[in-house]
Amino acid sequence: ARRYYGGDLPPEAERCLHLAAASYADSGAALAHLARAAKVAPGHRLVDLGHYKFHFYKANLDQALVYGERMIGHAMAALGVNHTDWRAVTPTTADFRGLEPAPRLFLFALVAIGYLLLRTGRLDAGREALTKVCDLDPDDRFGAARLIAVTDQHELEETGA
Repeated sequence: ARRYYGGDLPPEAERCLHLAAASYADSGAALAHLARAAKVAPGHRLVDLGHYKFHFYKANLDQALVYGERMIGHAMAALGVNHTDWRAVTPTTADFRGLEPAPRLFLFALVAIGYLLLRTGRLDAGREALTKVCDLDPDDRFGAARLIAVTDQHELEETGA
C-alpha cells in the first residue's frame, strides 16, 4: 500500500483529496470531495491544506485565509509550542534555518497568511506576519522580505511618491 502524506492520512481521505485535485475545474465536485475528506479526517492538516490550495487557486482569498490560519495551528502544534499566537514564536522556538518539516511548515504557512492579508487589503497585518517570517528567516529563503518590498513599492506608486 502507498503511504503518502506520512502515512497518517486515512486512505479514504487521501482518495478524496486526489479526486478533489482531479475535479479542480468543477468547483462543486471538488468541494464535495474536500468535504468528504474533512468528514473522514476532521481537522487533519493535509485536508486543511487541500482546502487552502483549492481556495487559493480559485482566488477565494478570504476562505484561503481561514485555512491558512488552520495551517499555522498545525505548524505550531508540530513545533510543540503550548500557545496559539504565532507572534510569540522566536528564533529559539525551533531551528528555522534548517530543513526540519515543522519549522518549514510554520514559515510557509505564515508567508501564506501574510500574502493573503496583503492581497485582501489588510496591509498592516500582512506586514506584521511577513516581518515575523523575516525575523525567523534572515536569509529570506521564504521570500517574505521580497513581498514586503513589493508592497512598499506598490504603496509608493499609489501615493504618487
